[in-house]
Amino acid sequence: MLQEFKKFAMRGNVVDLAIGVIIGAAFGKIVGSMVDDIIMPIIGWITGGLDFSNYFIGLTSASNQAATYDAAKKAGATLGYGTFITVTVNFIIIAWVLFLIMRGINRLFAKQEAAAPPPPTKQEELLTEIRDLLKARA
Repeated sequence: MLQEFKKFAMRGNVVDLAIGVIIGAAFGKIVGSMVDDIIMPIIGWITGGLDFSNYFIGLTSASNQAATYDAAKKAGATLGYGTFITVTVNFIIIAWVLFLIMRGINRLFAKQEAAAPPPPTKQEELLTEIRDLLKARA
């Protein structure tokens, strides 16, 4: 059973999937940092210093009076719509980058498929002549 599991785990598809998940997680961290540390501060600067991370609606009186989102979460039920805005921007950026990557890959493969097929070999030409002669007899 151990050998069968080893054979399953080391198949190309499983290893490729594992590598894809690891790279995807790292890519997610990069994009998350880009959104949190670069894009959202720029958006906050453009909008006059708005900090989306502290946009929330407190659902209890204690959480409604908190100064920050973290304090409001500790105080009680809270809707953190600023975090939702940040995650949505994060998703849009990831989706856009993946779209551009897939677009480039599709163009690359389309160029390869569009290449003219090689001319037939001598053997293929001879077989074609034999086929045509046999069709002519029938």
